[in-house]
Amino acid sequence: MTFAEGKIPFLPERLAGLADVALNLSWRWNRSARAMLKAIDPALWSLTRHNPVEMLRSVDPARLVECASDPRFLALYDEAVASLDSAREAQDTWYQQTFPDIGSGRIAYFCAEFGMHNSIPIYSGGLGVLAGDHCKSASDLGVPLVGVGLLYTKGYFDQKISLEGWQEDSDEPFDPSIMPLTRLSTPEGSPVIATIHGWGREIQVGAWRLRAGRVDLILLDTDLPGNDDQDRELTRKLYGGGQEYRLRQEWILGIGGVRVLRSLGVEVSAFHANEGHAAFMLVERVAELIREGWNHDDAVAEVRSRSVFTTHTPVPAGHDVFSGRQIEDVVDGRWQDFGMDEEAFRALGRHPDLEPDRFHMTALAIRLCRWVNGVSRIHGELTRTSWTALWPDREPSTLPIGHITNGVHLPTWMSRRVMTMLDELCGAGWERRIDDPEFWNCVAELDDDALWGVHMKLKYELLSFVREQSRQRWRTHQWDASHLVGSGTLLNPHTLTIGFARRFATYKRANLLFRDIARLERLLTNEQYPVQLVFAGKAHPADDQAKGILQQIFHSTRDPKFEGRVAFIEDYDLHVAHRLVQGVDLWLNLPRAPLEASGTSGMKAAMNGVPQLSTFDGWWAEGYTGANGWTLPLAKGEDAEVDAADHEAVFNVLEREVVPRYYRRDDEDLPREWIATMKAAIRESGRFFTTRRMVQDYARDYYLPALRGDKAGDDPPQR
Repeated sequence: MTFAEGKIPFLPERLAGLADVALNLSWRWNRSARAMLKAIDPALWSLTRHNPVEMLRSVDPARLVECASDPRFLALYDEAVASLDSAREAQDTWYQQTFPDIGSGRIAYFCAEFGMHNSIPIYSGGLGVLAGDHCKSASDLGVPLVGVGLLYTKGYFDQKISLEGWQEDSDEPFDPSIMPLTRLSTPEGSPVIATIHGWGREIQVGAWRLRAGRVDLILLDTDLPGNDDQDRELTRKLYGGGQEYRLRQEWILGIGGVRVLRSLGVEVSAFHANEGHAAFMLVERVAELIREGWNHDDAVAEVRSRSVFTTHTPVPAGHDVFSGRQIEDVVDGRWQDFGMDEEAFRALGRHPDLEPDRFHMTALAIRLCRWVNGVSRIHGELTRTSWTALWPDREPSTLPIGHITNGVHLPTWMSRRVMTMLDELCGAGWERRIDDPEFWNCVAELDDDALWGVHMKLKYELLSFVREQSRQRWRTHQWDASHLVGSGTLLNPHTLTIGFARRFATYKRANLLFRDIARLERLLTNEQYPVQLVFAGKAHPADDQAKGILQQIFHSTRDPKFEGRVAFIEDYDLHVAHRLVQGVDLWLNLPRAPLEASGTSGMKAAMNGVPQLSTFDGWWAEGYTGANGWTLPLAKGEDAEVDAADHEAVFNVLEREVVPRYYRRDDEDLPREWIATMKAAIRESGRFFTTRRMVQDYARDYYLPALRGDKAGDDPPQR
């Protein structure tokens, strides 16, 4: 065999298994594998931003020969190879033990984006990162999942802030040769796996495979020589172009995704549409059954019984709605290809409260999925209230829409330093006990001095990372001095550091603290108890209002009155996110309630002992205990009234509770009360807010009945 299909030019025979390790993303959440990869060349590991394929292509072959004869390295290597084998082939998984009689049926998990690792930039934010964590936990648990998405060869976008503070969006092309991607082909060697029809022509669809433990992610690609130039562009940019561009991407994902799975011979018994972008795969499956001779109603009932749909937003702009003309364009008059006439097709996506010719992707998904859920308790309630039009004779509380609260993948997001502390306290292998809520009580026994020491090391690492990022940006972008200051070079490790990092959308209110500049100045520049703010995040390329908020934040970073205590880190991605959630002191989340469906960034911070201050929304309405952070009282009224009330409340909490607790030290210079809050944050996040718990909930409540095709008691919505 060649090393990783030719991606890695040289490996000593003793280290041949490095190719498999590098090409399977399970190394990302395996500590021994990460330690082994870093040990090859720590400087190069850092320079490649932890990309093992790129590192192994660049490392000096003499260094690999040296590693092949180093007993300490070989011990790490053998452990990493054994861990990979276990991740792919273990037969005693949670899923197999819990459902021994379910059979071999697989679940196809469709999503428009996947945030698996920063080296594969085919994600834009929370939806993609959640999808990546979902796949990782499915692998850990042995859930037979196969992911389906699109391979965006120019990624989302690379963020650069101009001297005027305006976000500039540029392409972020990547090189598949330095990524753990394998192009799939037919037995004859053709890269064309399936063909779909739309907008007046045939489109050929190829596919790549990305492996994460035992889960395969199939990424679709239309950038093939046989396609029209416009169609080749469709899988180059994530959420690029206008509505027609997006609709065509969703057509490729849904119709093309099902056909690629069939062509590859992947046997799937249940399907999960993660957000409405993927809903056309449901239409294709109805069409498959009709082509086999099923009548329309029976085909719809069968697809419903085997389909799961998760909606992630209560914000109307988060739901795709297309015009009748746009739908006619992609179908291209070939309604009968889907076993139905034009009216039947359009009816599947019709929303009773919108114009009859509008096609609503979430309505389509709800009609064709029996198992529907929001992503937190509050979001589930809002989703039921929002969709009463599809069940006009029922009370919202009785609608067949549930909720499964999101989580995050603990081995990905908890820092190595915190995990090592738990090794010492709880013993090796504690990760196998995290399903037991009582296990997390042990966190209270962590040594205060040791926990604070670990936190300060993570904070120093964050600020060192920020300075290095600034150095690199200054070299390539030729910043002026104020730009350099605004990137965080003056941040002080001994100052209370508040992090705010997420997608810049108006309802997330990144600028809420800036409503009263004088009060913010007093908070930040207090001589005894100073505070500093670190912001990161991207605005959607088409959202000028959000870009305006980002510009306001950027201008504050250059304002001398704040004394260099406001920083903005450019080009927010998974690599930056890991540093931030591990290294700040407090996580700030200020969505206008109830518009935050879940908000997983606070969970990631909490797993590292970083408490959260947030509005009472999303997961925080379930996770807040009074001991693990702070919350704002629910404000009522118009948006302006709510913003004013929340602004006053957040300053009151910061000034009266957060800042005093952080700076209140004992004779050993330890903030004992703050450390207690840190411990409570770790305990609650680990106990209830992991994707391990989340995927178990999906498996029990949705995947199991979907795999069985359970139709008993189904109450379909109005059509």
